[in-house]
Amino acid sequence: MIKGIALLLLFQLLGESIIFLSGLPIPGPVVGLVLLFVAMQLCKIFDWGIFAEAETAADGFLGNLGLLFVPAGVGVVAMWSQIQGQATAILAIVVISAILTLAVTVWTFILVQRFMRRR
Repeated sequence: MIKGIALLLLFQLLGESIIFLSGLPIPGPVVGLVLLFVAMQLCKIFDWGIFAEAETAADGFLGNLGLLFVPAGVGVVAMWSQIQGQATAILAIVVISAILTLAVTVWTFILVQRFMRRR
């Protein structure tokens, strides 16, 4: 599992390094994730099993994903006095984005369902 975590962190470091050197306005972890995806696909094509431990590590992170939201929640509570003036706007944005997410999800499901029926 340690090798898997090291592999995931290596790809995040690669992504951060590319962004730092190039100055692109993209988050480094996103670039690292794309690089990880490409590397995993290449390993799948050439039948190399070097990412099995990374999969185990990723499953461990996903199993504890809820814990990763705790620092963000604590940050919101700690900054509540500064956020309070914007609470109405923040609440409106959260509600609107939730409704839009639900609508896009339903629309995507309907399109995929129609596509699958035609096949």
